Amino acid sequence: MALPLVLMFGIMYFLLFLPMQRQKKQQQKMLSELKSGDVVVTTGGIVGTVTGLDKDTLVIRVKPDNLKLQVTRACVASVVPPPGETTAVQK
Repeated sequence: MALPLVLMFGIMYFLLFLPMQRQKKQQQKMLSELKSGDVVVTTGGIVGTVTGLDKDTLVIRVKPDNLKLQVTRACVASVVPPPGETTAVQK
């Protein structure tokens, strides 16, 4: 009777929890490797260039008005690769 419960937990671990942990680690790595000059996309859809970094926040410049916004690092959804550079998904 305990075997089906153990199997269900094992399946849930490999299908749900393990991929979530990997995604979280990748996101943390991406946030820790941010540097000035990177083009980022926020969770709100704002695209801008990083001009300043702090421990928990960063300043991004949004074109065309050269508007500067201060956002938290957790707000960054992705980093846009420079033109001509391939990512792991594109290979």
